[in-house]
Parts: sequence; C-alpha cells; structure tokens
Amino acid sequence: MKKSEMIEALAKETGLTKADVEKVFNGTFNLFKDELAKGNNVAVAGFGTFKISNRAARTGRNPQTGETIKIAASKSVGFKAGSALKDVVNK
Repeated sequence: MKKSEMIEALAKETGLTKADVEKVFNGTFNLFKDELAKGNNVAVAGFGTFKISNRAARTGRNPQTGETIKIAASKSVGFKAGSALKDVVNK
C-alpha cells in the first residue's frame, strides 16, 4: 500500500479531508524520524517499537573486484512487532 492509498483509506474511515489526513500522516512520521534521529525508541502500543541499532565498522569485499574494503560504522532502524500485531498477522 502506497502513502497516497493510505491517506485515501484513512480519509474514508475517519470522515476527514485528504488534506487534513495528509497533515496528520506527515506529522506523525516526521515525529518518528525526529525521535529516531535523537536516538530515542518510538513505541506504539498494540503495534510495535522502532529503535536504532548500531552497526560496528567491519571489513568487507567488493563483489566485482574481490578487493578488501573498510565499511564504516553506521546506525540502522529496526522494528519489533507488538503481540497484538503479531496476533492479527498470524490469524
């Protein structure tokens, strides 16, 4: 499902205009991004938790040349589904 499809579905479900739903939708995900950028977890009860994990620097290989390269340390975003979401998906 694409963002535009989500906005349309939410507008139908809530009776709000698409413009209002889009403002709330964008605001919600901007808040998620801001909190994750600060290193904070974002937990949505009944849905799950988004959190940052650190990846250590490591040595890798260029698959085309076989040359050894250094891969810098980085952060990644992970998601752990809550039990209510798992129950719905596993029905």
